[in-house]
Amino acid sequence: MPSTYSCLHVHVIFSTKDRVPVIGTAWRDRLHSFLGSVIQERGAQPVAIGGVADHVHLLIGLKPIHAPAAIVRELKSVSSKWIRENRLAPAFGWQEGYGIFSVGPSQVDAVVRYIANQEEHHRTHTAEEEFRAFLRKAGLVSPS
Repeated sequence: MPSTYSCLHVHVIFSTKDRVPVIGTAWRDRLHSFLGSVIQERGAQPVAIGGVADHVHLLIGLKPIHAPAAIVRELKSVSSKWIRENRLAPAFGWQEGYGIFSVGPSQVDAVVRYIANQEEHHRTHTAEEEFRAFLRKAGLVSPS
């Protein structure tokens, strides 16, 4: 078989430095669009991007050639520079680290809906509670 077939999706979550709620509603959509363009420029597919004032969620379709850690590192670096250069949050930075979770084909639609409903979800759950729930579902121990 001369072709390579793949269906690789990851759900990435990363927070602002110290989880400070600095991603303003006035520019949040612009940030999400910018992140999507960075993903596309790297040859990956931005399936869904959302979040609230202190963190973002990204559902990314990858190709076998992509190194997930390199894409996340690039996203965080380029977007923090973009935020500062556009004076959206002058001392902006992302928190070190991130969460990345594999998403099977049958889960993609549910994750897209989850990301789209972030505002509603965070009326009753903090970002930390949400992240700990992801770690539990993935069978990982929550860092202390």
